[in-house]
Amino acid sequence: MTEQHLVIDARFCGPPDSGNGGYVCGVLAETLGGTAEVTLRRPAPIGRPLNVRRGPGGAVELFDGDEIVAEGVPAPRPEANLPEPVTAEEVQQAAGRYPGFFQHPFATCFVCGPERAEGDGLRIFPGPVSGRNLVAATWRPDWTVTGADGLVRPEFLWTALDCSGAFASGFPATLMVLGRLTAELVGPVRPGPEYLVLGWSEGSEGRKHFAGTALLDGSGGLLALARATWISLR
Repeated sequence: MTEQHLVIDARFCGPPDSGNGGYVCGVLAETLGGTAEVTLRRPAPIGRPLNVRRGPGGAVELFDGDEIVAEGVPAPRPEANLPEPVTAEEVQQAAGRYPGFFQHPFATCFVCGPERAEGDGLRIFPGPVSGRNLVAATWRPDWTVTGADGLVRPEFLWTALDCSGAFASGFPATLMVLGRLTAELVGPVRPGPEYLVLGWSEGSEGRKHFAGTALLDGSGGLLALARATWISLR
């Protein structure tokens, strides 16, 4: 078994004292390469070294000391049903209905926190699309989330696929946290252009809420697809 170390920077928080779930999944998935499924076992602490251990069968595990934080495995394409397209007018109207502007338990979340400034957070604000089981938001990535090749780094594409699934599942009226994320990255994403993020509910079982999310380009072309399991808190 091989081992490496990583630190979740405080910039990439979800709740103020732990890493954003999508970001943590993306960082772990990047060690696998390709489509992956990552399960979160507990909140990922920020600002201190965590251990990434490679196990048999291509699996990876993230540890905080002796406690497992997350585990990832290679996976097939997510079983998420991409919805019909939305118009620019529908997206604009949805953005004005973002519930996080009025109530948000994690207002400094790296992805969807309204208290994060441009160039700091991703500022993805998904609001409900009228008459549809769907939330929609725009995202304009900047250079701070790019790699040496000038493209948005894979872990930030996973991150962008995170919070919209929660808002499609009833957050923040129902408080929930990410339990599992399976994602496939389809095409390159560059800083500057405006992209579309969609989220939709795919049902629930008890405290588990299932959701799909997608990242699309300006012409509606699919760039990334994910399926998530969210866990409502007791």
